[in-house]
Amino acid sequence: MKQLELFDFQGQRIAGVDEVGRGPLAGPVVAAAVILDPDRPIVGLDDSKALSEARREALFEPIRERALAYAVASASVEEIDRINILQASLLAMQRAVEQLQPPPDLALVDGNRCPSLPCEARAVVGGDASVAAISAASILAKVTRDRLMHELDREYPGYGLARHKGYPTRAHVEALRTLGVSPLHRRSFGPVRRCLEGNS
Repeated sequence: MKQLELFDFQGQRIAGVDEVGRGPLAGPVVAAAVILDPDRPIVGLDDSKALSEARREALFEPIRERALAYAVASASVEEIDRINILQASLLAMQRAVEQLQPPPDLALVDGNRCPSLPCEARAVVGGDASVAAISAASILAKVTRDRLMHELDREYPGYGLARHKGYPTRAHVEALRTLGVSPLHRRSFGPVRRCLEGNS
């Protein structure tokens, strides 16, 4: 069984932080922050991308039930278009960490950039596959965003959002050309911008 690093620093509260949804053409970017309880381990944590949808769903409630604290936050399509996707991702992560109660002593952030946080923060490249708390955060963020895209698919039918979750698949780009740009679409992203300009 894969062993993930717990980063238990002498009783400090360590938050794992990750985001989901930087690449899609539609929908918000979603981030989660999780402080795991070392006395209540969760078996099967891994990078959300390495897990099946069924496995992510099966881990979702145990993470929420056993964590010392967790929070999920997002940055909207409008914010993504206004400040760019990188800054919107950092903003969503910042919002998630700021909601944690009790607050963390240290945040371990997946990737190579840390948002501005009220605690010490360290970037961990590949952390979603190596640090248990980041894996838990990646699962919460992924499941939350996927469920949201299923809901939005009913509100904006025809784009296939429940299938591709807003990512730029061939079917999604073709639906954009056929149906036009919805309020869910990120106008600063190339395929959406080209549709608005009339260039497919």
